[in-house]
Amino acid sequence: MAHRKEHPRPADRGTPHAEALAAFTERIRLVTPDQWDAPTPCTDWSVRDLVNHLTGEQLWVPELLMGATISEVGGRFDGDVLGDDPVAAWTAAADAAREAFAVPGATELTVHLSFGDVPGQYYLDQLTTDAVVHSWDLAEGIGRRTRLPEELVDFALAEFAGYGDLSGSGLFDPPLPVAGDAGPQTRLLALAGRRDRP
Repeated sequence: MAHRKEHPRPADRGTPHAEALAAFTERIRLVTPDQWDAPTPCTDWSVRDLVNHLTGEQLWVPELLMGATISEVGGRFDGDVLGDDPVAAWTAAADAAREAFAVPGATELTVHLSFGDVPGQYYLDQLTTDAVVHSWDLAEGIGRRTRLPEELVDFALAEFAGYGDLSGSGLFDPPLPVAGDAGPQTRLLALAGRRDRP
């Protein structure tokens, strides 16, 4: 996700980053050896590709919070970052990202993203929202159509309300229409171009 939000973030709303990482971890531990090549709702991404994407995102966190620019990090996290043990690679990267954001003042730092400089809080919110949606993608990819935690859905839905059409990012399909009485998860997934399951 690389688009600026169109609305300010409510100051009194916390960011369930650790909970979002835990939700993804819970699902990645359910992946069986024969499912790593299975397709996901993300176009052209297998389960392994999806996990690689999220793992790569977490690897960037300590670097960017320390003030590094995209060009300074370069291609260090390009390609496969999972190696022979995807679960261990994800766990290590997620732990490092969580610890980096736990440092006092981390959300007040300036982070140099590909489209410009943003506050650490914006970066944290963006990563959390991405992890929430992709947790559902992973569950779909492995045939575990689990419901996402309500707290995570509510947070991500509020974040998505401030983004425009994200289909141009390459990570999400165009938004889908939903019924007026659709629940929060159905509405969140529709904004990300995904059709919720009953």
